[in-house]
Amino acid sequence: MTILAVIPARGGSKGIPHKNIVSVHDKPLLAYTIEQARATPAIDRVIVSTDSSAIATVATKYGAEVAWRPTEISGDKASSEAALLHVLDHLRDREHYTPDLLVFLQATSPMRQPDDIQNAINTLYRENADSLLSVTPFHGFLWRKLPTGPQSISYNYQHRQMRQDAPEDFVENGSIYVVKTEVLRANNNRLGGKIALYPMRALDSFQIDEPDDITLIEHLMSLNDKPLPDFSAVRALILDFDGVMTDNRVLVDQDGHEAVMVHRGDGWGIARLLEAGMPVYVISTEKNPVVAARCRKLNIAYFHGQDDKLTTLQNLAHELGITPGQLAYLGNDVNDLTCMEWVGLPIAVADAVTELKRLASWITRNPGGYGAVREVADQLLKANIKKNIES
Repeated sequence: MTILAVIPARGGSKGIPHKNIVSVHDKPLLAYTIEQARATPAIDRVIVSTDSSAIATVATKYGAEVAWRPTEISGDKASSEAALLHVLDHLRDREHYTPDLLVFLQATSPMRQPDDIQNAINTLYRENADSLLSVTPFHGFLWRKLPTGPQSISYNYQHRQMRQDAPEDFVENGSIYVVKTEVLRANNNRLGGKIALYPMRALDSFQIDEPDDITLIEHLMSLNDKPLPDFSAVRALILDFDGVMTDNRVLVDQDGHEAVMVHRGDGWGIARLLEAGMPVYVISTEKNPVVAARCRKLNIAYFHGQDDKLTTLQNLAHELGITPGQLAYLGNDVNDLTCMEWVGLPIAVADAVTELKRLASWITRNPGGYGAVREVADQLLKANIKKNIES
């Protein structure tokens, strides 16, 4: 399986002059996407398609190949598909090289996490899909202006649902596309056949289109520069359930039975922690038996239906003989505040309420139910391995 990454980057830009190579956080914008592509294990080659010698210079400096784009597909109305197909034709005709997959990356999306591109490729494989696009989960209430007047699109305003009960929608964020090359050629489109989605958090989905966007992205990058907290002192991980191990939604059938969605990666991370000797507990106010069922499957202790979560946590710490400073707590909502204030390492999921994010020593990049627990588990495992090596 051969995989080619293509980054279209033409020279002209109306909103921001030389947008693709404008300096962002002391580095050319294009450089971020090149570095992310080159760091992706599955990608064999990285090519920048451009009509600009200045962009070509930056591309070469950061380790990408350059494909010179003809004038007729370099204007602001030329499609990205035209640039992608030109690169494929060029490689086929000059080198007899035809990749199995093409990864289309936009230089204006520099906020990808280090493993996003690889995870997107893995998602396409796992779902046996023909193409994939990255998206941002959207839980809002969408309206559209129509000739007949404003109309609610994503819900019926006459029967308003609770936000957490509304269907989950996704916004195409333009960051990552993966497509089989034969599908791209057959459809003249980056998407076709069976389509898969790769969710990314909102903070990683920002694009640079206007001058003010640069200031915002630089601020977000400076936040990411903050060092990780010390995970090495943690001796037990405490989890909330709803909104942490789930995406905070409940599926209700016609008989009123409830079910939740969980992430297999979270279960894998918990299993690795248990193997490493790190105890994991769930403390939840939720009384639904689904909490107990999931925890029993994961082989972890649980306390559900707990109205006073802090007292439960304090009693647990006393039984374990460990101090608050040796506890990590992962939460998402206001009923986690007292517990997070008490422990040494408070952690919030990416979509936690603002109060928790202000208190947290660390915020996961994934929302609850989308691998946030796995992120925490990975950090704890890394810290444990490092501690063992140093000792």
